[in-house]
Amino acid sequence: MSSVRFATIDGERPLRGVVVGAGFLGPFWVRELLASGDTELAGWVDVDPVRLARRTAELKLDGLARGSDLDAMLAAERPDFVVNVTAPEAHRDVTLTALAHGAAVLSEKPLATSMDAAREMVAAADAAQRLLMVSQNRRYMPTLIAYRGAVAGLGTLASLTCDFYIAHRAHADGFVRKIEEPLLLDMAIHLFDAARFITRAEPVSVYCESYSPPWDWFAGPSAANAIFRMTGDVRLAFNGSWCADGFQTSWTGRWRAVGEHGSATWDGEGPPRVEPGPGVDLPRVASVRRPRPVRDRFEGLVGALAEFVTALRTGRVPQSEAHDNLRSLGMCHAAVESARSQAPVTVAARVPWP
Repeated sequence: MSSVRFATIDGERPLRGVVVGAGFLGPFWVRELLASGDTELAGWVDVDPVRLARRTAELKLDGLARGSDLDAMLAAERPDFVVNVTAPEAHRDVTLTALAHGAAVLSEKPLATSMDAAREMVAAADAAQRLLMVSQNRRYMPTLIAYRGAVAGLGTLASLTCDFYIAHRAHADGFVRKIEEPLLLDMAIHLFDAARFITRAEPVSVYCESYSPPWDWFAGPSAANAIFRMTGDVRLAFNGSWCADGFQTSWTGRWRAVGEHGSATWDGEGPPRVEPGPGVDLPRVASVRRPRPVRDRFEGLVGALAEFVTALRTGRVPQSEAHDNLRSLGMCHAAVESARSQAPVTVAARVPWP
């Protein structure tokens, strides 16, 4: 969004960052800050000192500043930015604390557990004139970027369908197993955000049903079907389940777009495919492969960190800057509201438009 303004950082020194959270993704973000020539790891914070000590020992970071008091860490280290990789219920407090200390924030998704909290965080970033960005790591997948290009070549778009079927046996003590709408409030933002990216369209309204299969191992509904009306009169159909054994999709889903000149499909991993209508020559699909997984690295984080650092250096607004990401988060909460009310819900009324 071109109207967004935030403080930039001059000079050529590496930007100093503190990672907050030592759960599953915490060590991956620590590795990214260590591997990048543009960043320096200034400290690591977690509410569990035993877990944090174990993580730092595993990564041989015994000399690293660490602790459980975020305020104290930020006052002592004065970092340029914070990576917020805590559990979602802690995102608001960690982000507001970091902004109060003058640090920019790169947050894991979701931005917050409610739209009210998310808007409060965005307002705080505006007031502090600091960058707040969400890491939507799928946006940096070369094959997703290629699929976006393939869909653009279809001409006027009618519909986009995303199927997501995974048997996610999350740890019994993990927050995902306990939240009220695990699929819609934790995972679906990846797919909804990808749909915005692919179509270049914005959400207008949604009708959704969520439900629990008889064998559901989550506390809340792990399956959902939703139809979004997007700008340009595009329809997005989402079908998903986190309790689906057999014929599982990729973690990025399985996609099909229908346009005036043909269709484009993508399995969420490999290169996209296109098939034209009669007498139509579609643009050639970019030749691209998904990079081989790198041990101890998590896909897409390097891209998110690089774009975040570039934004802090140049002032160029990055993808998934928080104002923009409110729209993807709004899709999730509108879908939940629709499922509860059993009626269509307007998305646009919940998020800012340009």
